[in-house]
Amino acid sequence: MLELLLLPPMMRALAALLMGGVCFPLCGVMVLRLDLVPLRYALMHGVILGGAISLAFGIPEAPVSFLTNLLVVWMVLALKGNKSMSSAASMVFTMGLASLIMHVFDVPSKDSMQLLWGSPYALRDIDLILLAALCLFELVYLKVNFGKITAIFFDKDIANSLGVKVKFHYYTMVVVVALVVAMAMRLIGALLIDALLILPVLIAARVSSGSRQLFMFSAITGLILSIGGYFLSLFWDFPLSATIALLAAVFYALTSFSKGSKKLRSIEI
Repeated sequence: MLELLLLPPMMRALAALLMGGVCFPLCGVMVLRLDLVPLRYALMHGVILGGAISLAFGIPEAPVSFLTNLLVVWMVLALKGNKSMSSAASMVFTMGLASLIMHVFDVPSKDSMQLLWGSPYALRDIDLILLAALCLFELVYLKVNFGKITAIFFDKDIANSLGVKVKFHYYTMVVVVALVVAMAMRLIGALLIDALLILPVLIAARVSSGSRQLFMFSAITGLILSIGGYFLSLFWDFPLSATIALLAAVFYALTSFSKGSKKLRSIEI
């Protein structure tokens, strides 16, 4: 197995999972605390549109997915009315456009399916650089603005009365979520993205007593799931993304049986 681990695709996948295992769940805390679940679905479909454009024109997928997700964020925020409805409309638009592009440019079905399952072993050096830069920004942003962020989580009006620039930090976190979703889908795919984005947060919420612990335990849980899934997939020769997702689901079930569902209220603290 050691010789296998030294292969460049295996080393890039491990490095990406080390970074993603820590940073994706931190983003998941923002998704749940800011009630961005509908927007997350729209962003996942935005990445599929980015992937379709990338496959059709033969251009790098990561930057295109970043741009399409930023466009989705702008569209959802620009549309007036309920943001959940705007997210749903955006989701329909991006999927329709992605389907049209794949049909017109005759994108092979096996390539389009890769968008749904991810391809951690197909990551390139530029993908790792983008992921590292994104994780570094996320960690620094959370460290510097932790008090302001938790105030916004608690109540936006109270945070505004305390002098916190609520709109600035809200939009910053939405953009971070958009970019993380774009990268997470490239790593583990659209169908399994919640394995590292949401489930670690739900697991950590059962043993956390505040926002600081929720961020910390979510990152630790995400790291355990990503690295544990990586080595289990190698040992059993299972698909990596599916192994991580199943491991996360098992962890979630075990914590549910041992701690009870009432602890999930800590997400709201």
